[in-house]
Amino acid sequence: MNHSVADVREYFLDLQQRIVKHLELADGCKFQSDQWEREEGGGGVSRYIECGNLFERGAVLFSHVKGKTLPPSATAQRPELAGRPWEAMGVSLVLHPHNPYVPTTHMNVRLFIAESRHESEETIFWFGGGLDLTPYYPFEEDAVHFHQKCADALAPFGEQKYPAYKKWCDEYFYLKHRDETRGIGGIFFDDLNEEGFERSFELVKSVGDHFLKAYIPIVEQRRHLSYGERERDFQAYRRGRYVEFNLVFDRGTLFGLQSGGRTESILLSMPPIVKWRYQWAPEAGTPEAKLADFLKPREWLISNT
Repeated sequence: MNHSVADVREYFLDLQQRIVKHLELADGCKFQSDQWEREEGGGGVSRYIECGNLFERGAVLFSHVKGKTLPPSATAQRPELAGRPWEAMGVSLVLHPHNPYVPTTHMNVRLFIAESRHESEETIFWFGGGLDLTPYYPFEEDAVHFHQKCADALAPFGEQKYPAYKKWCDEYFYLKHRDETRGIGGIFFDDLNEEGFERSFELVKSVGDHFLKAYIPIVEQRRHLSYGERERDFQAYRRGRYVEFNLVFDRGTLFGLQSGGRTESILLSMPPIVKWRYQWAPEAGTPEAKLADFLKPREWLISNT
């Protein structure tokens, strides 16, 4: 497995570089680079942008870290792995645009390995990841396009993958205390290992390679729409939901904090400007009011209904 793990690392580093290159072209500003090391083992490279032309904040993060004992967030579903040494690597990104008509987006692809401690134990691996879209104003064609690219990424791996991973995404990015989804979803998967290392890795590569195809056309379609204080104010209010999900439910955030990860990198996903209001709701009939129905899970692709 060692050679394959090296291949995964090489792919993740290349994916980070390719995505950053395209985002720099879209924004017109360069991403900063911050290389770091983790005391317990491993490290990473944080590529980020603050106050760009297009992105108010963006982060494309690579990490490859190791530890002596799996944290609770990694063993909640797998109690038999508790106490094992571990290794994790992946690319995670979050993009928060200035323009409220351009959606926020998130993508993650990762590999996790639970090492064996003695001959009677087997080294366990699993892949995970996905991508999702969080609009502030509803454009149906954007949601259809995004979901179509998600479906395209999974098509070579079986016709059931997209419906299953779409449903998983709708259920995962759900704020129980708000009774609403974070955005219009996409795809999400975890614990991917049943089909073997190579096949699982190919699926993860396809997901990573489809991110720019899914997101950049939406950016180019919406980035020149004019907006004012009203739209920015609503964007800041809705960003509060993003923060709530990341801090309360997100497995990656919880794993990073529980495993003694680098806090600056973990919280780089947070939007820079956020507002909370007490019992506020948009006025009926406004564009802001339409978002609530738009976010309800539905089948965006006719061919998959």
